[in-house]
Formats: sequence, C-alpha cells, structure tokens
Amino acid sequence: MTDTPEWNIADVYEAIAAHVPDHPCQIQGDRVVTWGEFDRRASAVAADLVAAGLGHQAKVACYLHNGPEYLEVVVAAFKAALAPVNTNYRYGADEIAYLFDNADAEAVVFHASFTDLLAGIRERLTKVVRWYVVADHTGPGPDWAVPYESVATSGATLEPGSRPRSGDDLLLLYTGGTTGMPKGVMWRQDDLFNVLGASGNAVAGVPPATSLDEVLDRIDTTGASTPVMVVACPLMHGTGQFSALIAMTGGGAVVSLASRHFDVEELFTTIEQRRATNLVIVGQAFAGPMLEHLEAHPGRYDLSSLNVISSSGVMWSHDNKAGLLRHIPQVVLFDSFGSSEAVGLGGSVSAAGMAEQTATFAIGPNNAVFTDDDRRVEPGSGEMGMIAVGGFIPVGYYKDPEKSARTFRQIEGRRWSIPGDFATVNDDGTIHLLGRGSVCINTGGEKVFPEEVEEALKTHPSVRDAVVVGLPDERFGETICAVVEASGASPIDAGELRDHVTSSLAAYKAPRSVVTVDSIARAANGKVDYARLKQVAADRLGP
Repeated sequence: MTDTPEWNIADVYEAIAAHVPDHPCQIQGDRVVTWGEFDRRASAVAADLVAAGLGHQAKVACYLHNGPEYLEVVVAAFKAALAPVNTNYRYGADEIAYLFDNADAEAVVFHASFTDLLAGIRERLTKVVRWYVVADHTGPGPDWAVPYESVATSGATLEPGSRPRSGDDLLLLYTGGTTGMPKGVMWRQDDLFNVLGASGNAVAGVPPATSLDEVLDRIDTTGASTPVMVVACPLMHGTGQFSALIAMTGGGAVVSLASRHFDVEELFTTIEQRRATNLVIVGQAFAGPMLEHLEAHPGRYDLSSLNVISSSGVMWSHDNKAGLLRHIPQVVLFDSFGSSEAVGLGGSVSAAGMAEQTATFAIGPNNAVFTDDDRRVEPGSGEMGMIAVGGFIPVGYYKDPEKSARTFRQIEGRRWSIPGDFATVNDDGTIHLLGRGSVCINTGGEKVFPEEVEEALKTHPSVRDAVVVGLPDERFGETICAVVEASGASPIDAGELRDHVTSSLAAYKAPRSVVTVDSIARAANGKVDYARLKQVAADRLGP
C-alpha cells in the first residue's frame, strides 16, 4: 500500500502550474490569467509578504470581492507558509476591526472600495504591518497602502527552501459565532486537501490521489475535460473558496462574475460564453432567481456545457431542483450539507427524473448522528440527535479552546466535529435535517445571531426591548424579523430601525420586517421565549 503524502496545497499548485502553464486558471470578464501567470503573480506577492517581515504562519487577511486576486492571495500565503484569513466584506467597521484583531492579521489585502471603512479603524489595527490595495472602479486606493498590482507584476520570487512548508500549515476560515462574533476555524492544509477529495471525486467514484504524480496524471493536458467552474457565491465563504480549490486541483479555471454581484442574466451569459462545466451557488437564494429567469426566457441560453451545479450552506427545495432539471436536463445537482468546521456532513445528488427532497441527505462512513449522551441514533428510531463528521476535520477554533472543546469532541474513541445541527435518521440511513439547536438565523447562507442584532436595536431611543427571530422565506431560507417593545407612545419606524442597525452591523443583519408588541415578556432571569415570539411575528405578518 502506497503511503499518502502530507499534502501542502502550494506544492500541488506549483506542480500544476509547471504541468499546464498555458491553461486558464482565473477568469473574470475579458481577463484570463493562465496557470503560469497565476503562479508567477502569487510568488511575487509571497516574496513581498516575507520581505515585509511576516514570520512563519503569520496571518494574511483577504478583504476582497471575487476575482483573480482573491485566490492569488490565498496561494501566496500558502507559498510563504503563512495563513490566509477570509473576510466577510459585508461586515461593518467594528466587525472588521474585531476580526482582524482576533485573527492577529499582519497583512491585509483589500479592494479600493473598502478604503473609507478601513481608514476609520486603521489606527486600531496595530498588528498590521503591510496593507495592499487592489484598484477597482472606485480608483487606485489610498497612498498608505501598497498597490497590489505593482507587487504582483514585480517578478520577485522566494528563494527555494527559504520558507519550509508542511501539511500542518493553516488556512483560517472565519465563521459566525454563537455570541455573534466570528470565530476562526483552523484547517490544516493536509486535512483540507483530503476532505476536498485530494483530486478524487466520491460522487463519480474516483478515489483520492496517493501522490503528486497521480494528481498531475489526472489533468487533461489538452484542456478538453478540465473543469471550468463559475463561482457565483462569494469566495470569502467556505462554499465558494473550497469549491474553487477543488477546481484548481483538477488543473481547471475559476470564473468570477465581472459585476461582483449576483445577476442571473450575467451568470447564464458567462456560462454560455465560457463553456462552463460547473456552477457553485448557495441554495434557494441563487437557485430561485435562476429558475424564474429560465422560466421567463426558455431556450435563450446554451447551457449544454454545464455538467454540475453544486450548493452548500442553505436549504435547496425539491421543487426548484426539479424545475432546473427541466431546463438543464443534462446537469447533475449536488446539494452538500456542511459548515466551516464540518465539511461533508452529508450530501444528495439529483438528476433528470430524480430530484431529491429538501433536507434529506445521505451520510458516509465518517458521519454519525449522536444524542446528547453520545449514543448513536439508530435508523428509523425517530430519535433526534446532532450530526457529526469524523476523519479530516479542523484543529479547532483559533484562540478559543473552550468553544473548540464543545464542537470537536471525542466519542467512540475518535475525534468528531459536531457544530450543532440536529437531525433524525431515516429507515434507509439517510438523515433528515432539522436545523441548528440554537436560535441562529440562516438568511441566504449568512449566519445571523439574534443577540447581536437585538443589542443594536435596543440602542435606538424608540426601542425599550427587542427580540430577533427568523421567518421562513422561499428565496433566502429565512428573513430577519424584529419583535419590538416601544419605549414610548410614538410609533416605531421600521425603515429608521433598519438604518440604525446598518450603521453598526452588516446590512444583511438588518430586519426585513418589524412587529411591535406591548411587552417582550421576559422571564425573571431575563430570558425570552423565542418560539412564542416567532409565532407572534408569523401570525401578525401572515403568509
């Protein structure tokens, strides 16, 4: 039996760049970056990061919209044995300041459109020693940041062996925390590469590669069968970023939408023009408008190149899947259930004539459902438990051993990641997802924690008390509703409250609807009955 290497992603991508240097690697609009060019640019950025004094596993924050630069920065960090850190560009100033400080970011690469926000908090971020600005439609950026393009095209390289790499080198993926503050999931590169398939494909029956030579042997040097993946969702989230890494491992190209926003017409036009083979979305928030557009414009686009549409992070309805398959009959729909700290909790595959039900997922040998007392839930028992994944899982949460201990647990003599998703196990062994055990709201793939929004609402003078609940929504999964107790006789202005929330938090955390009640009716210990108030909101607003 061949020993599998400890994978380092920079080593893999450098080998691919040498193997197919002229193949496209990154595409956005009319811009095409070949594998050879991508490798040279990432190497130059890596050299500059080292020259700036960043030591082993120092953190590099990617504060960027989708585009070639995003993955260049990630791979540049890998090359220099640094740890890339994703950044949710929807965050407000205080959230960005918290994230960069918590991550110990020493370098930040940002689009020029974020200049004003960063200028207001830059003095608080004393750990950052190097700022890089990527020019965009707003201009070249501030003079206190190094122009990214000048660095990427400098031709600088790292001295061979000057930055030893290993499978233990990290990628930090920040995700929402139970108190509303994001927490950094620490992925070893070896674990991440393996959990993403290691050049294999479990759905297609292709086993993981056991050597770098095998990875290269699987790449079609003619380019005829290499993946061309349109990542319609943000690369700042795990779904987009990890999917892109898979496409690149196959020697393929990652396509970003030129507008930086989800536009259905642009999406389908891009798929047609680039002959894309794969599309990555996030559930109903993307799939709903896609189906509506196809229904309104049947036969308008040539989507015959598309083989797979994959989604993760939010519910994707059975009816929508069936509708998409009517318009794109050759495509396979892969609905993945997982999270930043638990990739591969489950999955379902739909094809023409066979659209899987919403919230029903198959699980593999590295998955289980456990009760609170660590018993396995038996198929067909009707018992509820929490879904767990073993095998290749994260090290833990960055600088948070308590939360790490709660999520990454030892059961049956092995280590599991149990992020808190409840489910039952059907007779056939598939799982039926029930949802998070907490009151966390998932709106369009974004996690929103009620306490954070409630605190923002309560700082408005017209609000005495507030509770935030999630209400079902066909497109976004859930939308945010504020149940508010007024501080006086004046009526609550919903628009004013939304503006107030967005002055300190990301816009997607603002309530879409507001319901006023006489009293929140907290218990003596200060707790509220979220289920009751959610029903009050639903009854008041109607279907």
